[in-house]
Amino acid sequence: MQHPQARVVFGAGSAARLGEELDLLSAPAETRALVLTTPGRSVALSTIADALGHRVAGICACAELHVPVERVREVIIDVDRLSPNVLVALGGGSAVGLAKAVALECRLPIAAVPTTYAGSEMTGIWGITEGEQKRTGRDPGVAPRLVVYDPLLTLTLPADVSAASGMNAIAHAVEAMYAADAGPIATSAADKAIRLLASALPRIVARPDDLEARTMALQGAHAAGVALNMASMGLHHKICHVLGGTFGLPHAPTHAAVLPHVVAFNAPAAPLAMDRIANALGANDASEGLAALNRTLGLNFTLADLGLRAEDVNRSAVLIVSSSYTNPRPVTQDDARALLMRAL
Repeated sequence: MQHPQARVVFGAGSAARLGEELDLLSAPAETRALVLTTPGRSVALSTIADALGHRVAGICACAELHVPVERVREVIIDVDRLSPNVLVALGGGSAVGLAKAVALECRLPIAAVPTTYAGSEMTGIWGITEGEQKRTGRDPGVAPRLVVYDPLLTLTLPADVSAASGMNAIAHAVEAMYAADAGPIATSAADKAIRLLASALPRIVARPDDLEARTMALQGAHAAGVALNMASMGLHHKICHVLGGTFGLPHAPTHAAVLPHVVAFNAPAAPLAMDRIANALGANDASEGLAALNRTLGLNFTLADLGLRAEDVNRSAVLIVSSSYTNPRPVTQDDARALLMRAL
């Protein structure tokens, strides 16, 4: 796995320096930034627009979950019309994912300003949904070149969204722990991510304006992103891509609902990794510790709550085993079906 050559700027108020940082990235040309975000980011968008000033070539608030190919095509038209020399992704995984998908075609550098805990800003992993199929891949060329973590921009993120987004990041770290190609840097980053997020997220749910907890959570998200970039993801991520891309389930809550069940399934094949995960959670058992954290965060939903129907389980299982991916334990169609039924 290749680590992205990203400059990381971290700290409360750091978004105010975005314009200066982009000038370094764009030099010697004048910065022309196309800002990509999701609808409703008015507070954060105002901060970023002020920081960029005359450098804003355009704003496209069209990012959606799972990166529909139609949105990608819309932005590529804007790129042709506005001629930016950098893409600024403001928001969570949807905005960063849209920027990556556009960069696949246009090969523009990306600057990411995360306002959630997705962690994808530290990777070259991309995904695009066309019809009912979500395609994913890795390309170092779409990894953001600049990442600005400003915890002040996360203070308006609702507690429930923060909790689900944080569990998404924990899922990246968990799968890095037992990935066959994960080296010591990846597993150390994963361990740090789980510890920070397991500590910060309950505080955020209890008091969303806790800036120290928000800062810890962003640090954990960053570490989880580093781990994600340096390790292959397994069964858990395949399930979430199928459930999101084909059946439209929300991305982060699906991670939370599925993760304890996948960890329980993989536990017999990765005992050392499970011990490390449990220890990082402060639990006796990895799967039970993740389920307990979900309960603490109010993430008590099932896959049925999120929109999966019992009649969709068989098709989901077929899709989950239809392509190869690394996982510590082999997965049959019956295994996938049984796991989904437990999470339903």
